[in-house]
Parts: sequence; structure tokens; C-alpha cells
Amino acid sequence: MYGQQPILVLSQNTKRESGRKVQLENINAGKTIADVIRTCLGPQAMLKMLMDPMGGIVMTNDGNAILREITVQHPAAKSMIEIARTQDEEVGDGTTSVIVLAGEMLAVAEQFLAQNIHPTVIIREYRQALEDAVQLLQDKISVPIDLNDREKLREVIHSCIGTKYVGRWGDLAVDIALDAVNTVTINENGRIEVDIKNYAKVEKIPGGSVEESKVLNGVMFNKDVTHPKMRRYIENPRIILLDCPLEYKKGESQTNIEIVGEQDFTKLLQLEEEHVQRLCEDIIALKPDVVVTEKGVSDLAQHYLVKAGITAIRRLRKTDNNRLARACGATIVNRTEELKESDVGTQAGRFEIKKIGDDYFTFVTECKNPKACTILLRGASKDILNEIERNLQDALHVAKNLVLNPRLVCGGGAVEMSVSGELAAKAHHAAPYRAVAQALEIIPRTLAQNCGANTIRTLTALRAKHAAGEKNCGIDGETGLIVDMAQKGIWEPLAVKLQVYKTAVETAIFLLRIDDIVSGSKKKNKEGANPAEMANMQE
Repeated sequence: MYGQQPILVLSQNTKRESGRKVQLENINAGKTIADVIRTCLGPQAMLKMLMDPMGGIVMTNDGNAILREITVQHPAAKSMIEIARTQDEEVGDGTTSVIVLAGEMLAVAEQFLAQNIHPTVIIREYRQALEDAVQLLQDKISVPIDLNDREKLREVIHSCIGTKYVGRWGDLAVDIALDAVNTVTINENGRIEVDIKNYAKVEKIPGGSVEESKVLNGVMFNKDVTHPKMRRYIENPRIILLDCPLEYKKGESQTNIEIVGEQDFTKLLQLEEEHVQRLCEDIIALKPDVVVTEKGVSDLAQHYLVKAGITAIRRLRKTDNNRLARACGATIVNRTEELKESDVGTQAGRFEIKKIGDDYFTFVTECKNPKACTILLRGASKDILNEIERNLQDALHVAKNLVLNPRLVCGGGAVEMSVSGELAAKAHHAAPYRAVAQALEIIPRTLAQNCGANTIRTLTALRAKHAAGEKNCGIDGETGLIVDMAQKGIWEPLAVKLQVYKTAVETAIFLLRIDDIVSGSKKKNKEGANPAEMANMQE
């Protein structure tokens, strides 16, 4: 028959690995990524210093920021990095925990694969365990929080920030996060909307000290007035926001105009001037103090506006303009002819331009009921400011999650231990279901490890306490001792925890499902390749 010749299905330069080997490799890749991040969990977290190819440095202990900078080869490791990103986008906090947990979920699956248990059996039990854990968290373990109780909210955000670099200025950061979220929260007939990304802008200005950071009750942006004679300080300004240029229209591409006589040219200039004058008259009719436009302002327009005592600011970013509109109650208008009294923003208390460092900044503050704000960060260097901004983002997200889903669970590994205990009680002896319960203990274990406590002794004592019914006991990340988390005031939002569990277990399931990796290596010599392959190479 065919006998001698082996049949090649895959092309020769593809590498194929299948079966047990792939599963073990995936598990190892997951474990390796988790080991990189493991020391970044808890208040005693170490910082990682990363250099990117361009030579810039990032110093951080934010799981997501670290994994973004690392380049990895293995496909399974790449999907681990992806989950940190999802976690960050979805709830903003818990990126380190989710990686550590997913790595451990994979690690505990290894023993079952060694016993020749089929991956789908493991997956089925994992899924069941996840459902039970979510049920437990929602019904049994979490406690509701009153959003009007500012002290309680501060405790929650404080425990989020405690593990970060900004922890040293904890109270300041907590207040900034709470104020910013309260400012941008809009409640329209029961529907709550918190848009941090668009309406809470972080402005980083190197210099000064971190203590000078604050939330402005209004907005600021990096712009100066267009004409030196314009006023730089106005109390209770009337503000008009425009989206159109205050100059004559120029042709998009090359425009040719034939001029026959000399008077035609004069006529042309006159028309342009009249056009600009008309625009300015429309504006002056409403007697504003400040005009802000996203486009340019011509010299002639500046002249008219200065004569009328109006301050003009030009080329403001669209996003800044939107924030300014929400803060001072103005409407952005597209054509000056359509301006009406209701479009004028009158809710700002003060307009001023200050020089900070080398740049001029425009402040529109003391707004009556701003729905947008700017967070002003000061600090010694760019690197420190970047790290503080990353930490603040986490704090803002935690505050946002609390507004959207006001339920809490205890921090410090207490939740993991109680969920773990409940799941272990349900499982029969050596099932993958029980392994999930074991895997959850990685969080308290890592916390104990990171602050140099005796891991085995601490965990055994913690288990004993939970078995005795003290469900709020967890590990104090500062000292490594076992304390009651409810008394110490270390809480986490339920939304973050749920997302951590779901993402971690789903990823473990996803990576266990893979039993074949086919990696095609591209041909080195382009000349010999046929056109179809050439096309693939260029993609």
C-alpha cells in the first residue's frame, strides 16, 4: 500500500504539539505569569521596575501595568495577560489577585491530569464550584453599605489604596476619589450613570508636593488667553462655548479666485472682515465674559472681543469642552447665529488664569453644581505622578463600583477562606471541586508570604478560626497577624470580588480546554514563496 511514505498533512514548517504536553505547558505558563505578579499583592507589595524598548521606565505594583509592559512568547501566557486587562477595564481593581488566582487554579488542575482525569470532567466541576462561590458571595457573605455613610465608604476605598504606592497619602487619595465620583454621578429617574473616563480628568503637573493635589469643583485646562489685554480673572463669568472658528472660512483644498479689477480685491477683503464682524456681533449681543472655542480665533475677531471686554480662549480639546459644558451649565453651540440666552453658562463662580511651573492654566472653578471635575495631581517627578494616577484610577473605580453596586465583602483574604471552607464542606474528598476551594487559599497565603509571616502556621490558625465560625478573620497585610477584618475596617466591593472569581476560573477552564497548539513559523526566504504565501506574510 502506501507503506514507505509518511503522509504530511500540515506543511513542514509548522510545529504541532498535542495532548498532555500542551496542557502541562499551558499550566506552567500560567504559573510563571502568576509568580511574576505574586509579590505585588497586599500592602507590603514590592514594586517592579520595568524598562520598555524605548528606554523609558515604569515603576509600579499594579498587576495590569506590569503585564502590559512585559513581552511574552507563549500563547497561554498572553491570554493570562489579557485577563488582567479585562479586569482593569471592567472593575478597575483586583488585577493582581485575578492573575495569582488564575495561576493557582491551573496549578491545582495538574494533579488531576496526572491521574488521567479528562479535562472536561475537571472543567465541569470548576464551573459548578464557580456558580456556588458566586451564589455564596451574593447571598451569604456580602453585606450592604449605605452610600450616605461617608466614613464607611472611606474605609472601603482606603483598603483598596492601602496596597498601593499612594497608600502613604491614604486619606488625601480617598477624599479625592470620593469627591470626584460624587461629582460626576448623575441619577436620572433611578438610572445611575458614573462616567469617570470622560468627566473626571486627571491633570498631572510635576512640582510641588503630593499634599497639594486636590479635586477642583470645576475644571482646568492648559490654555492661556489669546490676547494679552484680555482679562485673566473674572468673578461669576458668563461663558459661551463654541464649536466653530471665529475667522473667515478658508477653502478646504486649493481655491482659485480670479480678480479682474482692483476694487474686487478690496470687496473680497471687506466681505471677509464683515463675516468676522458679524460672528463677533452675534457673540457680543449676549454680553458674555468668556468665549471658548474648539477652533481658531482670527486677529480681527480678537480685536472686536477685546473692545467689548470679552476674554477668548481658542483651540480647546473636544473632551475638555464637554467637561467645561457640564461644569458651568453651558451648551456647546455650532453656529454663532443660533446663540441664545439659555446657551450661556452662568454656574461658574470664578474664571482665572494661573501660571504653574512654566505653563499657563485656565481654571473655571467654584461651580454651583458641577457634573464634571478635574483632579489636579502634584508630585516630585513624572514617574511618581504616573504611578499616583494609576493608583487613583483604581480608587475611582472602586468608588464607582460602590455607587453602582453597594455591597461589600471583607478583605485580607477573609472572603477567600470562608468561600473555601463552604465549598470544601460540599465537595467529596479528592474531586476537582475541592481543588477550587484549595486554590482560593492562595490569596491569604500570598498575603502572609509578602509580609514575611510563617505561612503554614498562619494559614492553619486561620483555617481553625474559620472552622470555629469566625468568618471575618483575615490576614493583616502589614504585620501578618490574624485579625477581624470587620473591626479593622478592611472591605472590598462585591463587584470586584465577583469579577476576580469569574475571570480567574473562566481563564483556567479556557486554558485547560486546549489540547493542541499548532504554530506556523514563517518562511525566511521570500523569493521562493508562492503569491498566496507572500500575501500571508505581509498581513
